[in-house]
Formats: sequence, structure tokens, C-alpha cells
Amino acid sequence: MDVAESPTTDQDAYGDCGVNLPPSSYLTAMGSSVDSEHEVKQRQQEICMNERGYPDKTEVKSNTRRNVEAGTGKTVPWDSWVPESSTELRKEAFPLLEEDWVRDLLSKMGILKFMDAAAPAVAEDLLDVIASVCEFYCSEEDIYRDAEEIEREKMLLVCETGSSEHKLSVAPEMDIMEYCVKEWRGNTPVAKRMKKGYEAVSQKFAFIRRVRGDNYCALRATLFQALSQATQLPSWLQSADFTMLPEKLLSKYDWIKQWQLKQKLGRKMGEISDEIKEYLMLLKKKWKNISEIKAANERQEACDELFKNEEEEYSLYEALKFLMLNTAIELYNDDKNGRRVPVFSWLLFARDTSSNPCQLMHNHLNQIGHSGGLEQVEMFLLAYTLRYTIQVYRLYKYNTDEFITLYPNDPKEDWPVVTLITEDDRHYNIPVGMCQETVL
Repeated sequence: MDVAESPTTDQDAYGDCGVNLPPSSYLTAMGSSVDSEHEVKQRQQEICMNERGYPDKTEVKSNTRRNVEAGTGKTVPWDSWVPESSTELRKEAFPLLEEDWVRDLLSKMGILKFMDAAAPAVAEDLLDVIASVCEFYCSEEDIYRDAEEIEREKMLLVCETGSSEHKLSVAPEMDIMEYCVKEWRGNTPVAKRMKKGYEAVSQKFAFIRRVRGDNYCALRATLFQALSQATQLPSWLQSADFTMLPEKLLSKYDWIKQWQLKQKLGRKMGEISDEIKEYLMLLKKKWKNISEIKAANERQEACDELFKNEEEEYSLYEALKFLMLNTAIELYNDDKNGRRVPVFSWLLFARDTSSNPCQLMHNHLNQIGHSGGLEQVEMFLLAYTLRYTIQVYRLYKYNTDEFITLYPNDPKEDWPVVTLITEDDRHYNIPVGMCQETVL
């Protein structure tokens, strides 16, 4: 039976609850003061609830999502379905049940059709369960959505005006605690930990900027922070042969011809070299232009404008990826030649999928922006490539030594610092409010 339909039997009143309900004749024979079929149903529902217990959150939520898609019910006002005889059922006791979307869900599930027939005690218990489920739904929603659905939502950050013309790579700033309240409305252990984490971050940063989630988010957040704080061109960008790097590497390593750029495969070696060279030149040009802007607010505006231009933005990410490959090759060769390398380099090449730079390119760097993002060890590689310390507030690690993680964990004193925030080590946002560049 579809949950949205009216129950036709006593057994169907709560769905397949797994309890054999006594018939009306049995209740009457036992001396129960049953005067009508309506009161019989009340007794049967109470038995079902007592025997079965509260429904499992996952089960209820699954039914909720299924019937949201199929149902056509209308929102029913609170007073039309709360039993009048239950004086303790107050709106303030179940604040989530006052929200339109919650009441609409209950209507579509068919719950409202038998609420009036329920005994007050049963109705109150059921409302308590519904409130808990709705709270759970708010705080744990992503667990029940597939990855594609989540990514599609993250990619649809649009202008405040509601126009879909310009998809924002970095959304406007928002009060960080308001953002927290919006994203984590429940009281589950995970939600409580996230709230505590955001509270801790709010002591240092007043606002947060959401970052578009398309598997480039780690590169996007890091580069945006670096450019918005830049006051000079990094030394590694000032090298005379910087733009000759693609040609240099391709002459040594034939396998780099399999480098994947913007989902275009099968290029000739010359085409790859020329295109990557253009990306590197663009990175140098944009970094130089932005770093020459003295006023912080004007520099921020320049970054906002740059990250609205998708063609240039994604070209910068491809430049960063190629620079990461170059850093990985240098570290690999240094280790093979007996030179000292950072610990993360051992971990980077200890994986079965990246035992050498060629495998790293095929299985990891080529996938960034396409089928995957940066893994933890690759955050170290990014930091070494940019010669920046990446400080990350990892909210799910709140109240542990890993709540604030540094990439690398032994940063150079003269490396600038950029700060990111993550809830899961997959997607990164940007905390703002401390605009001046700092060093540890």
C-alpha cells in the first residue's frame, strides 16, 4: 500500500508494523468500553505503537522522500490536525513542525488522514517521533542523497538576484554562524560537533564564502585565498624559464602526452605543450596584476571578477595541476637520488595507485576536476607547489588535535598562510574576516 493512500484496514493504519492487531469483537468481549469503530481504531493504534515502538529514522525518512516525489497533498494548518484534547501539544514544543515544508511532507505521507482518529497519547508520541525525524532529516540530509545530486546542488550557486546567467564560483560572504544555523538545524551528535566547530572558527573569522563544488573546490578555494591576499609575485613565478616548463618536461617524459586537459584527450605533444604554456602565462599574468593592487577591497573585487570568468578560471586550475606534477617529479627524483624529502612525499608514492609520477598523473591529477578532487596527501603537494601554508579548519575533527591541520605540518616561516574550512575533507569553503596575509 502506498503510504500516501488512506488506510483501509486496521492493520494498514500504521503500515506494515509487524503486529497482529486484535479485532473489534475481541476488544468488546474483553470488556473494553468500546462504543464505536472510531474508538476501536484508537485502541488498535495504541497497541501497534506500544508493540512496535517508534519507527526507524532511516525507514521513515525513506518513506518521506519517496512520497515527496509522488505525493500531491496540500499543506494543512496546525490546528486542523493536532488533537484538541491534547493540551500539552504546543507549537513551541515542536518548532520544526511549524515549518511549511514539514507540514507539507506530513500531508503527502498521508499521516494527517488518521491523526484526528488517534488517541491523544498516541498522537503526542507520534508527533514527538515526527519532530525527531524532521530534525534528523535537516541535519543528516546529505547522507541520503547520492553524490551526483549533492554536486549538482553545489554547482548551482547563483547571484543573489536569482539570475542563473552567472554561476558563482565563490559566493558572497555570509555571517558564519548564520550559515551554521542554516546548514545544521538538528541536535544529532554530528550536528552538535559541527556547531561547536563553527563557533570556534567564528572566534577568528566573522564570515564564510561558499565555494562551488565541482571537484576543483580545493584548488579554487586555495587559489582564491592566495590571490586575494597577494601583495607580491611569488619567486617561483618570476623564474625566466617558468613558461618553458611544459616543453622541458615533455622532452624528458613521453608519458606526459597522456595529460588530460579540460576533458580533451588525444592531443599531439606540441598541442599539449602550447596549451599548458598558455595556462602558465595566464597564471603569472593574473597573479602579477592582482598583487599590484594596493587596496585590499579592490584586490578582492578583482578576484571576484576573475572567478566569474569560467574559461580563465579553469585554465588557472589546469596550470596548478601541471605545476603539482612538476613538484611531484622533483620530489620523486630527489628521493631516488638520496636527497632529503618531506615525509608526505613518501606517503604520496607509497600508494598502489601512485607509486611513481606517471601513475600519479594517470590515476590522480588527471582526475581532479573530472571524477575526483584532491585527497589529503595531495593537499600537501599543493602547498609545496605554491609554497604556501594551507591552514584548514576540519569541523568534523572538532575537539581533537586535528581540528586545525596545516599543510605542510612543518611550514616554512616565510611562507604565506591561507585558511580554508571543511566539514568532510572533500569540500572546502573560505572563512573571511581576517583579510591581512599572515605567517605562522
